[in-house]
Amino acid sequence: MRTVATRTTDVLVVGAGPTGLMAALVLARNGVQVEIVDPKPGPTRESRALGVQARSMELYAQLGLVDQVLAGSYTAPALQFGWQDRATRRIELTVLQDQVSEYPGLHVFEQSRNEQLLADALTEPLADQGRTVRWGERLVDLVTSGDSVHALTDGSGELTQIEARWCIGADGAGSIVRRLLDIPYEGVTDPGRFWVADARGVSGLPDGVINLRFGSQDLLLTFPLGPDGHQRLLGVVQSGADGDPTAPTVLPPIAERYGFSYREVDWFAHYRVHHRTAERFRKGRVFLAGDAAHVHSPVGGQGMNTGLQDAHNLALAIVDVIAGRTAPEDPDGDARLDRYQAERQPVARHLVALTDRAFGVVASRRRGRAVVRRQIATRFVPLVATVVPRLPVGHRLGGYLGQTRIRYPMSDAADPGDGHQDHPGDDQNHNRNHKHDHNHKHSRHAADDRIVGRRLPPSGSNHTLLRDFSWQLHCYAGGTAPADDRAALGLPDWVTGPHRLPVDPAAGLDPSRLYLIRPDGFVAATAPLDDPAVLQAALRFHGLASGTLVR
Repeated sequence: MRTVATRTTDVLVVGAGPTGLMAALVLARNGVQVEIVDPKPGPTRESRALGVQARSMELYAQLGLVDQVLAGSYTAPALQFGWQDRATRRIELTVLQDQVSEYPGLHVFEQSRNEQLLADALTEPLADQGRTVRWGERLVDLVTSGDSVHALTDGSGELTQIEARWCIGADGAGSIVRRLLDIPYEGVTDPGRFWVADARGVSGLPDGVINLRFGSQDLLLTFPLGPDGHQRLLGVVQSGADGDPTAPTVLPPIAERYGFSYREVDWFAHYRVHHRTAERFRKGRVFLAGDAAHVHSPVGGQGMNTGLQDAHNLALAIVDVIAGRTAPEDPDGDARLDRYQAERQPVARHLVALTDRAFGVVASRRRGRAVVRRQIATRFVPLVATVVPRLPVGHRLGGYLGQTRIRYPMSDAADPGDGHQDHPGDDQNHNRNHKHDHNHKHSRHAADDRIVGRRLPPSGSNHTLLRDFSWQLHCYAGGTAPADDRAALGLPDWVTGPHRLPVDPAAGLDPSRLYLIRPDGFVAATAPLDDPAVLQAALRFHGLASGTLVR
């Protein structure tokens, strides 16, 4: 082996799965120099993750890719429950989410297709930099020194030195980046195992929906993949089984127990379920994202989506720093970059804890859990399906499942680690005791609005404006001063607007207020029309230059 080249870049992304490709695409689209390496020969062909939730669809819309996802995916409108070979009731996902997002339901679009979509979209912006996705190239070593990261990669026996300002480790649960940084991966590995199969000619199950069937000792989860009864099947490997599970040993008894048949199996695999979170998501100039930072059971279809959102959040924080938007006293942008861990690590920890508990209910073989599963399928689900869609909590539940109710702390009035995904009805949990500093009044204005810290509710064309990845000021159906006088707002020129938009009453946007929107679509602050100083306070909270208020 020999060193044949030295490359320099702004950001080195290690791992070209959905998380790494999303990070690289957002960075490259915003003019950031990116190198991305992965030891695989190309995008994944077989994958466990397959559901794109509503919030991830919004990210694809911002990137101009959502039409391709819609054209190439199947939208599962409902979750059908059952006990063994008997269907019970279904929960209509689209009904729960039709007021939450423009993309209700679970969009079945496999990980492999997400990777191919992102890789194709990345080709042109990388080509503009004279680069490509470096498939077949693995990370060998990684060290940080001063204001740079030094990596050594191996591509088919040829070593290359890469010098970058930052590195993103998006290289999966077995992350070499995390290991080289010696960051603990805290959590447990479940003693049980999942099996997964792609089968064709499946019949005997309700068509076009997600099926979740419970049994006394196991479960069956299915996702529609296309015509001809093409289904993804998942279940729990029976305890005490001899040797590794195979399709011939697992699927026939499962099919008999749950009342379905199949013609053929394209592929079959099995794996253990882990519930782990990295101790930290940032160490100096190196970050962890996706499965390198957190991993959990497939219950809820949240894993790939959480990684996509990690990447989106982190990439736009780096863009802010490279674009020179940081406060003069923090030219390296540490305060802005610290927001990534402060916002995304609590989301991951909450998700790992939740899916761990859910997995314990649906998959455990402990005495009494079979009774619980039967009660869920035959009593609890029919009650939920009948009552919840009629109540406001139904749309909150839909937002929770679609990851549109994630809330980040956006002022000193919120605890630094308070970023999480709200439970239904959890609006008031975000507010805490205020710090009594000179920004107290402005922090109060920002923290007390229920929309602050959440992604911008869709209203008219407001999400379309997000496609330029700028910080924006919005004003909805009203307001004249000081929004008509840009100078009076005292904001940096990289904050665009104010954009005047019609308001949808269901969106909860107040015509008497201004809204400061981050490039990722989250509401950083709101302010009364006569008190825009709170907007500057929000920029300072993010470690950014806040402009000069004109009095």
